[in-house]
Amino acid sequence: MTPEQSPGFLLWRVTLAWQRAMRSALAPHELTHVQFVLLASLWWISEHEDGPPTQTRLAAQAGTDPMMTSQVIRKLEARRLLKREPDPADSRALRLRLTASGRRLVDRALADVEAADEQFFGALSNREAGFVAGLRSLADNLGPSR
Repeated sequence: MTPEQSPGFLLWRVTLAWQRAMRSALAPHELTHVQFVLLASLWWISEHEDGPPTQTRLAAQAGTDPMMTSQVIRKLEARRLLKREPDPADSRALRLRLTASGRRLVDRALADVEAADEQFFGALSNREAGFVAGLRSLADNLGPSR
């Protein structure tokens, strides 16, 4: 098998190129990709679920390590993009809310990320739905703890 026939090698090459595209799209917003994913996930949960999520819920949605999530959340809070508030039902948990400036930043960054995705994945043309279905199958096999 040649490298060009290896799904793992091809995924590696495509992932590196996509990460470069994301870094470029997010640089004007002074966000890392992890910071963006956490902010966008917080926005999504806030729009689709009742009440502000806990850090644990956010980490689960984003698929990130809870300890790393906590560290990134602290940095985003220092930038006043979100607030951490005690959970009235669980003194060990913190609930998260986007600030107004955090919401504005997510709106701008999301538009740039979606444009970068559109350009990057445009090469798939009419095969994008099949590609997404294949990725979803792989993601579903990861299970909830990964």
